Amino acid sequence: MPTIKYKPTTPSRRNMTAPTFEEITKFTPEKSLIEVKKKHSGRNSYGKITVRHRGGGNKLKYRIIDFKRQSESPATVIGIEYDPNRSAYIALLQNEEGDKSYILAPVGLKDGDKVYSGKDADIKPGNTLPIANIPVGTMIHNIDIYPGKGGQLVRSAGSAAQLISKEENGMAQVRLPSGEVRFIRLDCKATIGQVGNLEHENVKVGKAGKTRHKGIRPTVRGSVMNPCD
Repeated sequence: MPTIKYKPTTPSRRNMTAPTFEEITKFTPEKSLIEVKKKHSGRNSYGKITVRHRGGGNKLKYRIIDFKRQSESPATVIGIEYDPNRSAYIALLQNEEGDKSYILAPVGLKDGDKVYSGKDADIKPGNTLPIANIPVGTMIHNIDIYPGKGGQLVRSAGSAAQLISKEENGMAQVRLPSGEVRFIRLDCKATIGQVGNLEHENVKVGKAGKTRHKGIRPTVRGSVMNPCD
């Protein structure tokens, strides 16, 4: 994903970069797969502010992502979308029955590609298999910790883990992006490939109103406040 660099017309614009969104092919979310994301503005369950400098921000809607991939019906990619709730892009799938779902978009996944889920799926980006059926050395993401609970590991943009070995005790060794090696059960599922949006870490956002869209309010030193504040 290429990035664009702005001219330093203001101090906040200097060194600021933004993605070009060339990979995005669908610009409106699927209405059947979104729900309202409630704002908390730094308040706890009693309504008391426990985190300062939070409030406002752009209105967001949560995209319901299929982390479990339980349906073994072949699905076709009908769009790559931006998701404001995560750093990775998401892919909209439609299976043969007409059901739609979102998954994390791995590197190389394009509109029209077929993705599969199950023991007999090919070792291609976007396909989900039990770790027992994945060859050693394969790069994977969206890894289960408990069978059937859904992927919980390696879901951020550009991340990927590597399957190192399979043990006789029903466990597998997986090297995470941090370098940590963890034991994962062989009957847990994982998705082939590396999570997309590789240039996410290289995007440098200035403070020219951007943080207010994120729901971050200004921080003011106490020494410059009025006594009543």
